[in-house]
Amino acid sequence: MSILGLEENQYSVLIVSSSEKFNNDMDRMLSKAVYSPISFSTSISAARRMIAQRQYDLIIINSPLSDDFGTGFSIDCNQNGYSIVLQLVKSEHHEEISEKLMPYGVFTLIKPISRQGMLTALRWMKTARCRLNKIEKRTTSIEDKMQEIRTVNKAKWLLISVEHIEESEAHKRIEKEAMDRCVSKKIVAEEIIEKYS
Repeated sequence: MSILGLEENQYSVLIVSSSEKFNNDMDRMLSKAVYSPISFSTSISAARRMIAQRQYDLIIINSPLSDDFGTGFSIDCNQNGYSIVLQLVKSEHHEEISEKLMPYGVFTLIKPISRQGMLTALRWMKTARCRLNKIEKRTTSIEDKMQEIRTVNKAKWLLISVEHIEESEAHKRIEKEAMDRCVSKKIVAEEIIEKYS
């Protein structure tokens, strides 16, 4: 628990960097209580294989890498809609790379970066991941509600066609049975669909 009484989340992290020093610094900096698992890749090709096997909450790319600069990889990672991506670039490339990555929602920072700067960036990334979690939950909730509406409508039309009743009567019947049994309308509708299909 945090001092605000809010539950602390754990964030999976992928660090893509060919710098052993950067990787060691990040490994020491990231608290295993907050960041777990922490995975490392020293090349873009290996990182692509890793993200094909699992999703990561946070992805940090220390450009350039041995096999690629990493910009296309940053875009690809962010396109999956799950990961929050940060790309570190040298100052002479920052403006150009930042402009290219901004439309895709990829964070960019100039390197070298101080420990405090990296901790601040990690807080931004965690904030963005939390916000994305809320959006995902809201989207799932809306999708569930839409599915319930479709299921109830299908059950109503079955009642109308099989039992030759009005739509309002079919609706009342599903609603009343759900209330009487303390179950959702979707459950009652699914039972009607199973009975008459």
